[in-house]
Amino acid sequence: MKKLSLIILSVCMFGIQAYAQTVDFNDKNSQIHLSIMIPDQEGETIQTGAKSYLTNKLKQIAVKNGIAANEDFSRFFITTVITPLTKDILPGPPAQVVENLEMTFYIADYYDQKVYSSTSMEVKAIGTNDTKAYINGIKNINVNNKQLADFMDEGKSKIIAYYNARCSQIMQIAQSKADKKEYEAAIFDLMSVPEVCDCYNEVLALSQKIYQQYIDHLCQVNLAQARTAWAAEQNSEGAKAAGQYLSQILPDAACYGDAMALYTEIKSKVLDDWKFEMKIYQDQVDLEKQRIDAMRQVGIAYGNHQQPVTTVFPWLR
Repeated sequence: MKKLSLIILSVCMFGIQAYAQTVDFNDKNSQIHLSIMIPDQEGETIQTGAKSYLTNKLKQIAVKNGIAANEDFSRFFITTVITPLTKDILPGPPAQVVENLEMTFYIADYYDQKVYSSTSMEVKAIGTNDTKAYINGIKNINVNNKQLADFMDEGKSKIIAYYNARCSQIMQIAQSKADKKEYEAAIFDLMSVPEVCDCYNEVLALSQKIYQQYIDHLCQVNLAQARTAWAAEQNSEGAKAAGQYLSQILPDAACYGDAMALYTEIKSKVLDDWKFEMKIYQDQVDLEKQRIDAMRQVGIAYGNHQQPVTTVFPWLR
């Protein structure tokens, strides 16, 4: 279990380091997060093989302009609608597909179905088939294009204005969700507010309060399950079952002391047969940052469960 924890920590740290290489955390605008959604279009205009290239290009455009963007779900997203304008086949060998494509970029609000920024450009796409032509056309998009920079700046400004105008409402709704024990949903709403917003400190304080309620609730649930598992079988098998629940209890949860007492009781009876270790925080890690990162992960996990099955956006037109 200890080895597994170290592996998980290493993976998480690698992910944070890789992300930090592409996004400047000193720029508060980098805390604005856009979800990348590639729309399903009539006639499969965006070829399946080209979708990953388009996703990567949108990430590059966003990062170039100080915004984090990936496939994690958030209410604001960046996307591109591709419209074929002309298509010719040049004789070979090999034959070449030559297309002129209109690429319209959008930053939009998934929930309100509102466009915050848009811009269009024509791209020439050439390849030995439709997919390769689309890929080459996407590759030719210049992420340093001023038109794209202006497009991103407009979207950025409007997203910040959205949160500044609705901050009190967001906090009220989050508190209402927390009161109903919908902790993950509340944390998702609060952690979506960018650091650059005027109310971020108030939002962060409420996030921490609700997060504490969340881990205290999980602690009680997991401790009850652990006690049940141990009561059913007071041997190494029961210890293993109980350990699976105890491993979910964080050190700053209200019932952590009770969990440790149960852990001590189990260990005294199974002795060396039980190799489980309770979670502890590393002293050298800043606890405040650790909690904020944990809150973000709760929000991301909840958001990804809200991912739409299909991405059809007729209102973008």
